[in-house]
Amino acid sequence: MPGETKHHDDLDAAARTFAAVRPRLFGIAYRMLGTVADAEDIVQDTWERWQQTDRSVVREPAAFLATTATRLAINQAQSARVRRETYIGPWLPEPVDTSADPLLGAERGEALEFAVLVLLEKLTPTERAAYVLREAFDYPYGQIAEIIQGSEASARQLVSRARKHLAEERDVREVDHAQQKRMLEAFLEAAKSGDIGELERMFTADIVSYADGGGLARASRIPVFTPETVAKYLHAFHGRFWEGTVHIVEANGAPAAVLVRDGALVAFLTLDVTPDGIRRLQWVLNPEKLERMPVPA
Repeated sequence: MPGETKHHDDLDAAARTFAAVRPRLFGIAYRMLGTVADAEDIVQDTWERWQQTDRSVVREPAAFLATTATRLAINQAQSARVRRETYIGPWLPEPVDTSADPLLGAERGEALEFAVLVLLEKLTPTERAAYVLREAFDYPYGQIAEIIQGSEASARQLVSRARKHLAEERDVREVDHAQQKRMLEAFLEAAKSGDIGELERMFTADIVSYADGGGLARASRIPVFTPETVAKYLHAFHGRFWEGTVHIVEANGAPAAVLVRDGALVAFLTLDVTPDGIRRLQWVLNPEKLERMPVPA
């Protein structure tokens, strides 16, 4: 039937348009929500809305789809905040393998590093959206304003406030990936041998260790502070914890380590390294957050 053929062609065209921007939609949603499952849900919801839209009146499909995905992610972030109040222990993002796509669908690899994703959680969902759209995807302020349904001045203010908050919380002095990898290798060696003195020397005075077990894996349910305490904490379980093989991988655009035991990935570790030493240890032990990470060969 001619009508059916036209409808089928329209859907094919809609699917092709959607597929072209899908990586970007996922990249926006992942940065805003911090888990792959939530980001995939946003992408799926956006596709369903795109199917139901009168596409003949949409002048810029890519802009329409990005707007839809971002607004859905803002709503999701508001309800996620409530859910995380009952989360057992510290909540950390789900790591993503970025060896194949170092920018994860973005113009730039911004707002992808683990430490930044943790800090984005402290922003309001709208601040987070404005920051992600500007820093990772280089959207003009006028377009950000349309997406968040505010003025251009308010969009600028949101991005400025987000940048200021992140700068206050982070050491802005850059440490390149080669230095991060060297520090990670040195840390792993000291942690596996339980060398308290060497570990203490690697840490900054404001070191914090966060472990996300989500109630599904053994992990400290409170952050661990001070170089002495963190070093003793690592020494206490160094014998049993490191059974298996440790691999250095690329996740969230930076070097990280994974622990493999009996063919399964059981721990993920990423460091926040400054020129003065290691400032944050971030352990993901929750098995639900590790199941999508590839197991190194």
